[in-house]
Amino acid sequence: MRVIISGAGIAGPTAAYFLAKAGRHIDVTVLEKAPRLLAHGQNVDIEDQAIDVIKKMGLMEQVRRYNTTEEGTQFISPKGRPFAAFPVTGAGGPTSELEILRGDLALITYEVTKVLPNVHFRFGTTIKRVFSSKQDGDELDRVELSDGETESFDALIAADGQWSKTRSMCFPESAVSVVDMGVYAAYFTAPKSANDNKYWNLFQALDSKIVGTRPDPHGTTRAMFTCVPRNAAQKKSWEDVKRADRLTQEKHIANEYSNLGWEAKRLVDAMPESPDFYFQSLQQIRMPYWHTSRVICMGDAAFCPTPLAGMGASLALMSAYYLAGEMSTLKEGEHPQRAFAAYENVFRPIVNSHLPDPSSGPKILHPAGRLHRWVFQRLITVVAWIVGRMSPADKKNTAENRQPTLMRYAAFEKMA
Repeated sequence: MRVIISGAGIAGPTAAYFLAKAGRHIDVTVLEKAPRLLAHGQNVDIEDQAIDVIKKMGLMEQVRRYNTTEEGTQFISPKGRPFAAFPVTGAGGPTSELEILRGDLALITYEVTKVLPNVHFRFGTTIKRVFSSKQDGDELDRVELSDGETESFDALIAADGQWSKTRSMCFPESAVSVVDMGVYAAYFTAPKSANDNKYWNLFQALDSKIVGTRPDPHGTTRAMFTCVPRNAAQKKSWEDVKRADRLTQEKHIANEYSNLGWEAKRLVDAMPESPDFYFQSLQQIRMPYWHTSRVICMGDAAFCPTPLAGMGASLALMSAYYLAGEMSTLKEGEHPQRAFAAYENVFRPIVNSHLPDPSSGPKILHPAGRLHRWVFQRLITVVAWIVGRMSPADKKNTAENRQPTLMRYAAFEKMA
């Protein structure tokens, strides 16, 4: 079986790993538009069944080694003082026990996969066209690549992100719905200062804005600015910025955030020198079906939950395992549609349970005025006090000792 995967983020290499371990000859080519692996991205959580996937790949030690060192989450008062802290306990919370940078997770999944003899990575290469082998267009089995080569395939996996080019070639526009969460966000890396600590710090400024800092294992600080526009004029202003170049985006953010207090000015000043500045509006991707003939979407290309869910990386790992698991059950020469349909049947309910509601959450977290902020901070202080009175999680609930809940596939039973 010849499989082509578009995208070498987290989902793509993980799927390639499990397909290569399926106990039969499956030849996998992973295409990536970047000239090399880009170790960019903010903090992500490894939760739920994704922990079991990491264990099966033998990567727990590497994940621990690359831990962001984040010890919990806390809110910052208007006077710049921390309050309402939620330390990591192993029982859930804003900060995961297994916290890692997106780029570091991509790196360790790539490193463990690239050495497999039946997996081939091709960087600086994308899919230019997808061809049908039948006149009626029912079968898709060839791709023209950006370097001019043509490759045939038994299965094509679109794992090239939220705005997947592969998906746009193989699915009609009507098959993709974009759900706007009403949040605009800028992420970047800044030099670490003496005021930075090992907590995810959230400062709620007025006018529906938040300034955040998080630690990383590389001696720098991960910065975050978010905003929830409250009227049409504000919405249009941020939409215009989203479509602009980086310099315009930075100028807008500087105008909006420099005078908000706490660490905002320091972070704004560091923004132009950041090597990984990224600005986006948070939008979910939803599809009524993820596959058509020999092509299937996976990870953010199929169901981007947005960072608000805190499950994007975990769902990417889990989706790769389940898709490869169902494909491992195919008989020689069997069309992949049966495996694709089985995968959707198993995994769609898991995805749906982790899609956040865009109607209220972001607005509650981003106070528009002083009264809103005061009420929220009183409530979150009470919640933090209640959580603090609870007993720490028992050892059996930690990542190392949790009982695996992944569906079993015969091809993977000999793995860890």
